[in-house]
Amino acid sequence: MKNENSIMKKQWYEMLFENYGKKYDSENFTHGTTGECDFIEKEINFDKSLKILDVGCGTGRHAIELTKRGYHVTGIDLSESQLKRAREKAKESDLIVDFQRHDARNLPFNGEFDIAIMLCEGGFSLMETDEMNFEILKNVTKSLKPHAKFIFTTTNGFFPLCNSLDEFYVSTAEEGNSVCKNNTFDLMTFRGNSIVEFEDDDGNKETLACNERYYVPCEITWLLKSLGYKTIDIFGAKLGAFSREDKLTTKDFEMLVIGSL
Repeated sequence: MKNENSIMKKQWYEMLFENYGKKYDSENFTHGTTGECDFIEKEINFDKSLKILDVGCGTGRHAIELTKRGYHVTGIDLSESQLKRAREKAKESDLIVDFQRHDARNLPFNGEFDIAIMLCEGGFSLMETDEMNFEILKNVTKSLKPHAKFIFTTTNGFFPLCNSLDEFYVSTAEEGNSVCKNNTFDLMTFRGNSIVEFEDDDGNKETLACNERYYVPCEITWLLKSLGYKTIDIFGAKLGAFSREDKLTTKDFEMLVIGSL
């Protein structure tokens, strides 16, 4: 019989976002919201009648920005701390945004949305098994209408093969933000392991052992094809400047995926 404590043990991504709503918005990787929403608008031809699902919405930065622009957005996240901050930010901007707490591996929606976005990993690639990551893709797809579009970013498996993760995190570090140390990459599983040091919203210093899956384009293409996507386009993901003109290279830490049903 399994120990109850082991069954209830929280995963690193749950612990990271337990009390990190305010600090999260100061991280440098959150500063591309405006440009990323510009790209999303172009992809949906500025059609404000479309219903958008923001998966792993975090503190609501994309959901809030798109709502400001007149779109109807539902944001879901596993972290109550992140959602609390998202609701506070929406209220501060006099906006009504539908933020709901859900696990992306088990979404309650069926054919309700015209487009789904899942940016800055948004849960996908953070799960502890490939099967769990696939459940996220499957559940998001189940939430979409026929002929809908799914736009997401995920880590690029070519990057750690050709670049030093330690050097990358040092080059992107900013004072007061989280720090990734002792980075390793497993060729057999395509998983990166790291020690993340950060300060939570109460000023407590925290350290977590993190594990994240890196993907290569052919894997993503196969996974999406198995879910019925008719077209799958993959590009390099430049922070705040997504573009179909950016061919994916080994220098891109993330890739931008656009799938159409």
